[in-house]
Amino acid sequence: MELLVKRAKKGDAEAFITLIEENKQSMYKVAKGFLRNEEDIADAMAQTVLDCYEKIGTLKQSSYFKTWMIRILINNCKDMIRKRKGDISIEVMPEVECLEHQENLQSFQELVAPLKEKDQSIFTLYYVYGLKIKEIAACMGMKENTIASRLKRGREILRQEITVNQ
Repeated sequence: MELLVKRAKKGDAEAFITLIEENKQSMYKVAKGFLRNEEDIADAMAQTVLDCYEKIGTLKQSSYFKTWMIRILINNCKDMIRKRKGDISIEVMPEVECLEHQENLQSFQELVAPLKEKDQSIFTLYYVYGLKIKEIAACMGMKENTIASRLKRGREILRQEITVNQ
């Protein structure tokens, strides 16, 4: 992937298109986690592709392309939500075609409901999408220690919730 990024930074449109194609599924899943409307998801993804194309020269380390792109996507999703101020139903979990997987995701969504919205996003990126703390920190514009602390604090909150509800 780093070679493709380097080529894209030099203006190779085919390399950039390949990068986007390789990351399209991840982009969709993250956007779906913030936006429920398919048109909004498509708009956020399109804006992200445009932003990435225009700003790829600012990417400092080629190995962080995906993290950089996801951060731009998250910012675009948040901008859309802010502009609509409540018109969009924000749900952390994307819809999944597999019924069993969907039920697991819905259970996860219910489990993390007591957490603040930002913490729900962190838990989703960590546990559902498997991003590392470093990647989440980069995506959310936060320090790694903050992400780790929020995960730890969130686990404690959820542990207490489970204990109280048993």
